[in-house]
Amino acid sequence: MLEFYDFITYSFFAIQIGHSFFPTGSEYGSLMLSLATFGAGFVTRPIGGIVLGIYSDRIGRRPAMLLSFVLMGLSILTIALTPSHDAIGLAAPIIVIAARMVQGFALGGEVGPTTAYLIEIAPPEHRALVVAWQPASQEIAATAGALVGVILSKTMAPEMLDSYGWRVAFLIGAVCLPFGVWMRRTLPETIPQGTGAASATEHTSHLSQAGRHFGLIALALMILASGTISTYVTQYMTTYAQNTLHVTPTLAFAVSLVSNGLQIVGALFGGWLADRVGRRPVMIWPQLATLLLTYPAFLWIVHAPGALSLLVGFGVLSIIGSLPFTAFYATFTEALPQAIRGGVFATVYAVAIASFGGTAQLVVTWLLHVTGNPLAPSWYLLLAAIVGLVAMSLMPETAPLKKPQGSA
Repeated sequence: MLEFYDFITYSFFAIQIGHSFFPTGSEYGSLMLSLATFGAGFVTRPIGGIVLGIYSDRIGRRPAMLLSFVLMGLSILTIALTPSHDAIGLAAPIIVIAARMVQGFALGGEVGPTTAYLIEIAPPEHRALVVAWQPASQEIAATAGALVGVILSKTMAPEMLDSYGWRVAFLIGAVCLPFGVWMRRTLPETIPQGTGAASATEHTSHLSQAGRHFGLIALALMILASGTISTYVTQYMTTYAQNTLHVTPTLAFAVSLVSNGLQIVGALFGGWLADRVGRRPVMIWPQLATLLLTYPAFLWIVHAPGALSLLVGFGVLSIIGSLPFTAFYATFTEALPQAIRGGVFATVYAVAIASFGGTAQLVVTWLLHVTGNPLAPSWYLLLAAIVGLVAMSLMPETAPLKKPQGSA
């Protein structure tokens, strides 16, 4: 949660960060440069996924998770404390871009080892619910970021928020860093040295082992691309509500707060349900519902922008849309051998995030700019939902309680 809070909070304050580090004289230009820097954090995520993911398979989950956390802490402090463009000129955006790239490396190696760790400590009958805490922690982080945004936008004048208010949000995450380091240092290791996955990878490379699961990896990449677009477009709704729908900053942050809060519920409920009825039904049916409801929800929001349409419309999409992906997390990790689980999951996740997460908000901003149509985000979400639904329908069922008697 702490690591994702540090990474996600940037998107909530993209406008204010743009003013601090990318003053261009154009609101659109400043926002696009700020979002491009947000995207820079995704460029290094595949590298972090490969390096830290394989490190977790060979050396252990705990040291990999601890390293990613420390790197994230250093980068968040750098962003929070870097002087503005007015104070140090071109050095300011360069430092911020470099820090975002370190963040991306750290987070790229976070999800794979953490998800693998959760699968490995969970009893078989509760694996999906335990793994659900991974995506749920991301939504808790986003909810916390939105809550901080609501409080700051409510208590600070716009010029104060531009000047230093956004830095307060980052420093709140930094204050919690020592606690996170302490927690991770106390975790029991699931891959003892010289046994299990560590010894297996000494004889067979990650690449050759991963090649045996090419079809599964391709489907996972499609699903993660779909989920990534949905996640980052949803997080962009704070900026969308202010820039396109022209609602107050407080309402915009409240929309993110409510939608992210509902995604926490959806993630955990999806995991609980997947342990009882299987992974595939929880992936397919809610994804189909999301596909059918997206455009009507956006029509309502655009034609009657206000607290009711924004909170209910995005709220419904958020809770339903979060159900399938917790079931997918369990399916993908269960289907991968332990010897390559951390590295493959981290790499596939990071590639999907880098390709589609880092560009999602730029694509939506560009679509809104060139079309002038406030429904543009829904088009991108619909395309993503279709791709995700097709891939989910082809995924295997891996739930232990759904397997035939006598199977492994």
